[in-house]
Amino acid sequence: MLSVSVTHSLGGFTLDAAFDSEGGLTALFGRSGAGKTSLVNAIAGLYRPERGRIAVDGAVLTDTAAGIFVPAHRRRVGYVFQEGRLFPHFSVRQNLLYGRWFAPKAPPKALGGGEFDQVVGLLGIDRLLARRPAHLSGGEKQRVAIGRALLTRPRILVMDEPLAALDEGRRAEIFPYIERLRDEMRVPIVYVSHSIAEVARLATTLVVLSEGKVAAIGPTAQVMGRIDLFPLTGRAEAGAILATRVAAHEAGFGLTILRAAAGELRVPHVDLPIGAALRVRIRARDVMIALAPPEGLSALNVLPGTIAEIAAGDGPIVQMRLDCAGEALVARLTRRSVETLGLIPGLKVHAVIKSIAFDHHAFAGAQPGAASADAEIADG
Repeated sequence: MLSVSVTHSLGGFTLDAAFDSEGGLTALFGRSGAGKTSLVNAIAGLYRPERGRIAVDGAVLTDTAAGIFVPAHRRRVGYVFQEGRLFPHFSVRQNLLYGRWFAPKAPPKALGGGEFDQVVGLLGIDRLLARRPAHLSGGEKQRVAIGRALLTRPRILVMDEPLAALDEGRRAEIFPYIERLRDEMRVPIVYVSHSIAEVARLATTLVVLSEGKVAAIGPTAQVMGRIDLFPLTGRAEAGAILATRVAAHEAGFGLTILRAAAGELRVPHVDLPIGAALRVRIRARDVMIALAPPEGLSALNVLPGTIAEIAAGDGPIVQMRLDCAGEALVARLTRRSVETLGLIPGLKVHAVIKSIAFDHHAFAGAQPGAASADAEIADG
């Protein structure tokens, strides 16, 4: 359990943010200058806020009303920066072991006695132990930096835009390891990002920051399904997340069938076993609306739903939220289409999902390379 409440003035900027999280991976999302890094620096104890209270699993790190402020070196906060910041003259093994100098004597239950081997295995860096940082890729450096932070035996792990310095290929390489960290370790993670694709894939709890304040907080799928937040999350990449499971593979067509509460989806093959859980992000711009089940159409994915909300506004583009068997799906249409079709809240419709929606950016939990950008289904 993580509880954060911070009020602090930094020049002309005022941070006044509070949130609670049950653990897992809590993403702080917002545009540059929203206050993300200022908030995680308060969690890490890099400054004493004017007012605030911060507690992790019952351990109070800051409570200005009670005069409590645990200094940074005693907080047991593992901090991973945008760049690995590894010691260039140390091998990977030596960089990892350096973290132990700052670790408490008793390992936490999440690690146990074989913590070094466990962390090395978790992050897939066993073959890198003898190398020096100069001979590592950007993704490998970040995995070593995460391992070093874990070996300090932190009570919380802070990751400040850890993928920002990596190209798309290296990001894809490191995503599965952060997912394993989130799912297999019992160390709460606070993850800073301004990439909606990253938080959609990784976050269990999403905190949206704007001008130093919390604009929204909740489960990631729930927050991303709110069309009133599109100005903050970015209209171009706005969309919804569906929780699915692998139902079958159609090997002859190179497809996988995913089953969600909203219905079935056929997507490019993903290398996961039957029953495996998989998040799918569907962007609003990739959803079309039909009044009746479409016929003679090449699109493979059509989900029935009910219009739950249409955003107010006078511009040419309209944001719409659908309720598909209890799951949110969002669509981005022209105002002309909305008026021509007579779309109003409560109307039953069919969401036609463009095939291009299912590129490698759409999936969370698939194995590396399981769904490639070249494996899209053609609309025609």
